[in-house]
Amino acid sequence: HPPPTNTNPQLNMSGSDENGSPGGAPSKPEEAQQTEHLNIKVTDNNNEVFFKIKRTTQLKKLMDAFCERQGKSPSSVRFLFDGSRVQATDSPDTLDMQDGDTLEVHQEQIGGSA
Repeated sequence: HPPPTNTNPQLNMSGSDENGSPGGAPSKPEEAQQTEHLNIKVTDNNNEVFFKIKRTTQLKKLMDAFCERQGKSPSSVRFLFDGSRVQATDSPDTLDMQDGDTLEVHQEQIGGSA
């Protein structure tokens, strides 16, 4: 099924946000600087796994850990953030991720026989 067309996925997550103010982060830049670690949710529709990683850590670590935990091969899945494919060399910093953001995991479409 096609990805949702809404451009701001934060909106439907506001209810599950623990601090209750998903829009409140940018107004306090000094606070954002202090949070060196982010909690990132990784979901593949069946499972939700939370990872705590540094802003500067390459997402390869998170991807490998998720695949290991789910018994998947890293080459068999792709990770998406805000509908864009995430590269292993990306970090939360380069993607401008916020605490509590979600990465989606999709099966890589392998083979051409339908």
